[in-house]
Amino acid sequence: MNVAAKKFIGDGRFYKHVLAVAVPIMVQNGITNFVSLLDNIMVGRIGTEQMSGVAIVNQLIMIYYLCIFGAVSGAGIFTAQYYGEGNNDGIRHTFRFKLWMAIVLTAAAFAAFSIFGGELISKYLQGSGDGGDPTAALMYGKTYMKVMLLGLPPFMLLQVYAGTLRECGETVVPMKAGVAAVAVNLSLNYVLIYGKFGAPALGVAGAAIATVTARYVEAAVVIIWTHTHRVRNPFIEGIYKTFKVPAALAKRYFFKGLPLLMNETLWSAGMAMLTQCYSVRGLSVIAGLNIANTINNVFNVVFIAMGEAVAIIVGQLLGAGKMKQARDTDNKLIAFSVFCCIFIAAVMLACAPMFPKLYNTSDQARELAERFIIAQAIFMPQCAFMHATYFTLRSGGKTIVTFLFDSVFVWCVSVPVAYIFSRYTGIYAVYIFALVQIADWVKCVIGFVLVKKGVWLQNIVKS
Repeated sequence: MNVAAKKFIGDGRFYKHVLAVAVPIMVQNGITNFVSLLDNIMVGRIGTEQMSGVAIVNQLIMIYYLCIFGAVSGAGIFTAQYYGEGNNDGIRHTFRFKLWMAIVLTAAAFAAFSIFGGELISKYLQGSGDGGDPTAALMYGKTYMKVMLLGLPPFMLLQVYAGTLRECGETVVPMKAGVAAVAVNLSLNYVLIYGKFGAPALGVAGAAIATVTARYVEAAVVIIWTHTHRVRNPFIEGIYKTFKVPAALAKRYFFKGLPLLMNETLWSAGMAMLTQCYSVRGLSVIAGLNIANTINNVFNVVFIAMGEAVAIIVGQLLGAGKMKQARDTDNKLIAFSVFCCIFIAAVMLACAPMFPKLYNTSDQARELAERFIIAQAIFMPQCAFMHATYFTLRSGGKTIVTFLFDSVFVWCVSVPVAYIFSRYTGIYAVYIFALVQIADWVKCVIGFVLVKKGVWLQNIVKS
């Protein structure tokens, strides 16, 4: 193997370590997204309005999910490096800080969705009603949201606990919890959506009840395991003896994590805005994009898990002060992620003509779905590269850079592109989607330069 190849290709031991970290994350996320896929298909077989209402609500609640992810990820940067340093007190401080942040954000989200939920859903139903009834879609969306709000507390706790476990190298238990949640979700979906075994046919409300119940089961598994395995999780000892976080550390976590919180919030809001831009072309576009996003989320687990692997593995190396090894490992991780997604994209392309046929919707919506899936597959390797570079920068605490790199770019480039072409031209919706992805080429170049320069190579927990 020549020198250039060695820079991007590791040995067997390297890939064994990477897969030991990434595969459980892939399995957990994959199972979760596969259940969402089946959930989506089950709702989609009822009708276009039900599917569109549920899709809109899920897009809105995703903003909350990513806010929580951003809030715990900021402190999580410190957790991974504290673990590399062997500092359990530091891990306890970050855990408590995550909990406080998650409680505040969950309360705010619950209030916002309870008060403004209907108005927010309506924003996506202002286009033409081709392929369905916008009024019915609004009604189904409101019904689904009321139930889904009950699932915010267990999701909050799951992210605090599971995130900490992963940052400490434990990725298998969250995966097992995900498997348990899947079994509950699938069983209840079948019973409650269609009214099997004597249960009432609840439709979208049944889908929401199944999802919320599964979230409680998943959170319970992770929390109970963490507290009953204190030898393997020494940080949990005395975790609730106090809720105090030293002011100096809380300030440090907050300001280091604030750009991440803002980033995830603005990025998810940007994704919601992009969907709203596409929605002005009608319910068929919402339905088609929802179908495409459902299968895309299943395939995306590969590069998402690889991104988390970058954060965990590289973060621990930085915490241990192994800068040269961190750079070398990061190069190989990025290359591996992109290579894997080239293969995954090929599989996704093969699925494009068949998957939309599973839905009870219009021919127009199915055609749009197929073309959206093709576009998403084509740009998947690009997404893998951007995701890995984002987590590389984040592992070294460069949260302001990641804020500019991610959400600021979405609002300054991606959203304007989608807004202008959706409202002031007659360009086909799938082509608008492709133009938004092409605009990300600028981000790819920026990410490449920043990673190569090594601005992220720093230990942020060293005294």
